[in-house]
This record gives sequence, C-alpha cells and structure tokens, in this order.
Amino acid sequence: MTIDGSQPAATATSAQPAVVVGKAYDLALWLLPKIEKLPRSYRFSVGERITSAMLDVLTDLVEAAYTRDRSELLRHASRRLNALRLLVRLAKDLHLLSLSAYELTSEHLDEVGRMTGGWLRAEERRA
Repeated sequence: MTIDGSQPAATATSAQPAVVVGKAYDLALWLLPKIEKLPRSYRFSVGERITSAMLDVLTDLVEAAYTRDRSELLRHASRRLNALRLLVRLAKDLHLLSLSAYELTSEHLDEVGRMTGGWLRAEERRA
C-alpha cells in the first residue's frame, strides 16, 4: 500500500531522479503532519530531529537532481535516511507512532533508500 492509500502501480526499477525525489516528497508530505501531533514533551526533541532529517533528505535529493557531481549529495542523503530510520524506530518504541504508521514509514524509507542507493551506484559507474 502506498502512503496515499492506493496500491502501488509497479515498483520503479530505475533510480530516475524525478522518481526518487517524488517518493521522498510523498513520504515527507505524509510523515510531517504525523510528527506535528507528537506530545509536546517529544515534539521538540525527537519530532524536530525527524522533521529535520526528512527535509534534509528531500533537499539533498533535489540538489542531486540538479547538479553534475551527485555522488556526495547522494551519500549524504543515504546517511540521513539511515538516521531517519533509527529516529522513526525510536518514535515507535516510545509509542509516539502507531505500529501501522511505523510499518508504512519504514517501507517507504526502505524504498527511497534502495532507489537512492541505485542512483548512487549508477553515478559511480558513470564516473
């Protein structure tokens, strides 16, 4: 199931920049309102870190789509995705996110991560 509730068409096999950026944007659009609803005691610690990491990933991917030297930006996005995975898991373990929200977020983080990794490998082969 996708973030908007529809069934996925076909899994993207190529890591085309527009597809990766679109998937990350959809994830941010879905995740950020969930973070705004966190309890106040966590909203400005865990919530702010999740928000920052998600926006950093999105920004890195957009910048990578519009520059020639993409490798470092894609590596940075990949590191941020790993940090984001850990923060989302922490939010789930603290019962700040429901199990279903965690599962959906994790699936989409993995998808964006695989696509980013594929894009990075393609860039490194090209260079």
